[in-house]
Amino acid sequence: MAVYKETIKVKSHGGTPSYINITGDVRRVIEESGIKSGICAVISPHTTCSVFFEEFVHDFNEAGDEFLQEDLNDVLRKIIPEQTSAGIYHYPGEKHYEAVESWPDAEAYLPGGDRTALWNGDAHLRATLLGSSQVLDVTDGKLGVGTTGYIYFVDFDRTRERQRRCIITVIGE
Repeated sequence: MAVYKETIKVKSHGGTPSYINITGDVRRVIEESGIKSGICAVISPHTTCSVFFEEFVHDFNEAGDEFLQEDLNDVLRKIIPEQTSAGIYHYPGEKHYEAVESWPDAEAYLPGGDRTALWNGDAHLRATLLGSSQVLDVTDGKLGVGTTGYIYFVDFDRTRERQRRCIITVIGE
């Protein structure tokens, strides 16, 4: 049994959920792994991010999101409204604000001490609902999905742009 692991970097843009098509990276990592038969786990280590498997859609909205992504945003907004004030969700509470304010890199999370930068409870809940990983088939050294199956990394945190990581692990023979 062999294990091959690579971490890729993706950049979220903030303002709206950031959808990144990582299918090409996953295909490349599987090929570089040399593994012919097994599984590929694609994992986000971030609590406001998800990895999901969906059909590639050829239609895009004006923001560049595929129509299924726009539909997903609409559905998620209905069940998990955007956090636009402190009273919408219990999170973040006073102890969480205080903890973040004590971090050595607090400015990165609270620019200028602005507590509204932590109003991302909706992003945490959406990522929890979709999940942080996907496990996919590897057959004959290739990603074992149909023609229209694509893998997306999404950062639901709208508070700011960020550099994110995605871990791709191939396991098999």
